[in-house]
Amino acid sequence: MENTLLLISSGSTFMIDALSKGLKDDGIEVIKAEPTIKELEKYKEKPGVFLFYLGSYLENISDVLVFLKDLCIEQEKVLCTIGDASEFDVLKRIIPEHVIKEHFSRPLNVREVADKMLNILSVSDELSRRKHILLVDDDPTFLTLTKTWLDEKYRVSIVNSGMQAITYLANNKPDLILLDYEMPVTSGPQVLEMIRSEVGTSSLPVIFLTGKGDKESVTRVLSLKPEGYILKGIDKHKLTLQIDEFFEKKKY
Repeated sequence: MENTLLLISSGSTFMIDALSKGLKDDGIEVIKAEPTIKELEKYKEKPGVFLFYLGSYLENISDVLVFLKDLCIEQEKVLCTIGDASEFDVLKRIIPEHVIKEHFSRPLNVREVADKMLNILSVSDELSRRKHILLVDDDPTFLTLTKTWLDEKYRVSIVNSGMQAITYLANNKPDLILLDYEMPVTSGPQVLEMIRSEVGTSSLPVIFLTGKGDKESVTRVLSLKPEGYILKGIDKHKLTLQIDEFFEKKKY
């Protein structure tokens, strides 16, 4: 297990030093970074867990908070925070609460933080080993339900438009793309064409999601030569089974 986290804080104080020591005593490798865009850019890839020590300075770094929010969402970072209620309220103006995995209030119990972070690092490490699926669909209800189903076995990212998918793929390479065939503005076939035309994404496997199972519709979908297609009306068991079979075949 990779027990490494990024501790984001403005400067160094007695509490931050005590926190860092407590984490290290529990076997956690701590990398320290200032809350600046230049500093955070260094850690786009690793580590996957961020611990952000808040302060009154938050009011003056809104651009950094926007960058951190986008980084956590796009790169699937686990974000935990430490601060009092007023600081947390300032943070939530820019970073939605659902993006924050855990918040620790001050005064701080270093032992409690270290134990919790060990657990979060363990879960994060296990998730990182799962196959990564990008789910692309303009229907929010379908996105939420399907992600819930697949989250039990896979690491799932979601976007709700074709152009969002292309933007996401500029910095991320999932193991499989589940792509809605019929979307407004930029359709599934158009997205597939863009994926195949770029060197960095041309080999990414794509399975179309389609609501039509008649022979003519299926023939039209398969003529674009995706790795397959899945009917959107199937149940959880059949959906998971088809994806399991896809990854099994890839092994050989």
